[in-house]
Amino acid sequence: MTPIQDHPLRFALANELHARPFPISRAPCTVAYLAVKQPDAAVGRDREADRAHLIDLLDRHGAAHPQPGATHYAGQIGRHWLKWESHTEFVTYTAFATGVSARPFDPVDFEVFPPDWLAAAPGQRVTSALLRVEEQPPEADIIAALADWFVPESLAAAHVLDRAAVAAGDFRIDPAGHMRFAVFVAPDTGERRIGRIIQRLCEIETYKAMSMLGFARVKALGPKLGELDAALTALMVKMTDGDHPAEELLPQLLSTSAELETMAARAEFRLGATGAYEAIVGQRISSLREERFGGRQTFADFMLRRYEPAMRTVKSTEQRLKRLSDRAIRAGDLLRTRVDVERSAQNQALLESMDRRADLALRLQHTVEGLSVVAVSYYAVSLVSAFLLPLSEWYGIDKKTLIALVTLPVVGLVWLGIQRIRKKLH
Repeated sequence: MTPIQDHPLRFALANELHARPFPISRAPCTVAYLAVKQPDAAVGRDREADRAHLIDLLDRHGAAHPQPGATHYAGQIGRHWLKWESHTEFVTYTAFATGVSARPFDPVDFEVFPPDWLAAAPGQRVTSALLRVEEQPPEADIIAALADWFVPESLAAAHVLDRAAVAAGDFRIDPAGHMRFAVFVAPDTGERRIGRIIQRLCEIETYKAMSMLGFARVKALGPKLGELDAALTALMVKMTDGDHPAEELLPQLLSTSAELETMAARAEFRLGATGAYEAIVGQRISSLREERFGGRQTFADFMLRRYEPAMRTVKSTEQRLKRLSDRAIRAGDLLRTRVDVERSAQNQALLESMDRRADLALRLQHTVEGLSVVAVSYYAVSLVSAFLLPLSEWYGIDKKTLIALVTLPVVGLVWLGIQRIRKKLH
């Protein structure tokens, strides 16, 4: 090998691309398929519980266990070949048995999964299916079989993989609780190609079922979204007419915005997963390379008529929820702008009031300064007169005349002193 240090994940990531190969199968055969999902918080579920459930099934047949922490497994259990996979939200079991039963889609074929084992599953059934794989008979026999096994109104049938087989299904749950798919394989079709057809049909059904969970979610959100839409519109009307103070509208708007954000947060994962699952359904159908069989609708036609409207509903609800959240944000911005304008007006009025008060205070200060001159001058005249009184007696000046002589100079000096102190303060 080249003498260079490998990234610690190099081999693990390279092997991941080859960890889940398509199954190998030959006609005739019967396939029992099961997908199990926990009802809540499936992404963060205890995956060890899934592996323990698998090991319980393997122990019933004395089969080898998967590696610790494994996300996939394949092995023989009795007369069936089992393929197990752990996905982000669900786990799948695919059991292959050679040959087909005399009774098409016999519920006994599903008993590879024992009832008590199913009851102990760490989750709920998302979907289950029985696939009947036969060698391709004449077209008339295929048409007769499809009419007998499926509901004509919902039946989708097509040549797939360059006419390697005819695949058919009606996407209806039969009385035993399973979906039904039939595959009529051309004589020269290889085992791996048969396995790919089976795998893709199972994936189409599984991801269709998983994406329809998003449709169920948006149907449940519909009434509440309508209420919040009406409440938000009413708030916008109240904001427009100007008869309601912002203090009254703001708590209502915050409550509506909080509900919308909570709803969006709770639905975000499911809506995003629905879009991803829808894309996988489209990719798997495209990979079948369908050609019309006997004038019947193809799987793509069925999805276009029955499945795509549901997915468009999911997308429109997701967009509606986003638009409502954006409207609530814009309404909050407008209301905050209104509050800011009102506060600015209040602040302006307060500043004007403070200016008036400052002017009054200045006038009062000038008045007080005048009174201060008088008061200080009064005491200063008394002190000066008392100081000069002995001298006035030498010169024959009486007390009243002395007071009259010193009053004006003292008042002037006091006024000048106060003015100098005022200038220093300013």
